[in-house]
Amino acid sequence: MHNFAENFSIFPEMITKNRRLAIITELVNTHSPNSQGKLLKLLHDRGFAITQTTLSRDIKQLKISKIPDEKGNYVYMTPHKDASVPNRFFVKDKTVPSLHRGFISIEFSNQLGVIKTRTGYANGIASDINHRASSIILGTIAGDNTLLLIPREGVTRKEILNTLSTIIPGMKKEDDETPGTSQMSSPK
Repeated sequence: MHNFAENFSIFPEMITKNRRLAIITELVNTHSPNSQGKLLKLLHDRGFAITQTTLSRDIKQLKISKIPDEKGNYVYMTPHKDASVPNRFFVKDKTVPSLHRGFISIEFSNQLGVIKTRTGYANGIASDINHRASSIILGTIAGDNTLLLIPREGVTRKEILNTLSTIIPGMKKEDDETPGTSQMSSPK
């Protein structure tokens, strides 16, 4: 027969990890650190003696991303847990739409879409599209200022544009699909 205490010897470790993950989320939401080094220092100040490798794994598990803030500085942000705003990124001063002020235009070639963004915004926008439009977008490939949209089979440009307009502020809905190139730009 197994020893009860032996079976639960990992339990304190799990509590510590869960507590550490909660603290990392809190620190990211309150301090918006711009590097793992700064986040690691904040954790050490709170009494967590972890390595950079462990922190990297925790960041990946929590789905924390480095995204430009309203000033264009890259900071760590957590996916927002508010059910009314699914998969939005949290910014401490509530300027979530500023994340997508980097949108410039979208253009199609056959079924593929190409979104042009300001430098540094493509990954953040692609991440939001992947999380919020997976029913119509199979996936995205993002560079620094351009992202490729790969729609699911049978999805129209109008459906793509109307869905993206709910994700990217400033992007207009497509009322009538026009043949040829469809291009929409953000307001200047």
